[in-house]
Amino acid sequence: MEDFYRLQRRLLLATVMVSLVTISIVALTMNLSVAGSVFVGSCAGLLYVRLLARSVARLSDQSRGLGRFQLIVPTLLVVGSAKLPQLDLLPAFLGFLLYKPALILQHVFDDR
Repeated sequence: MEDFYRLQRRLLLATVMVSLVTISIVALTMNLSVAGSVFVGSCAGLLYVRLLARSVARLSDQSRGLGRFQLIVPTLLVVGSAKLPQLDLLPAFLGFLLYKPALILQHVFDDR
């Protein structure tokens, strides 16, 4: 179980690093509104990964499967971007998906 928690911490750290680099690049190449949307999306992605990891940690022989609570995060992100004029849907959703490159980077660095 300790290996799982170590992997979880590394994944969250990798997600933060990828998010910081991406937000910085977006802020320099585009405007701050788009960077803010990416920031909100990446925060939602971090929350999603954290909730998913917590749900995986609770798995046992008696449990029926993963919880569905973490699916609320992308739903709230889409609804929030539809309701809030300051939040752009596409940059927010792309920010949400920044945990995926972090997963790939984590896998590449673990293989070495």
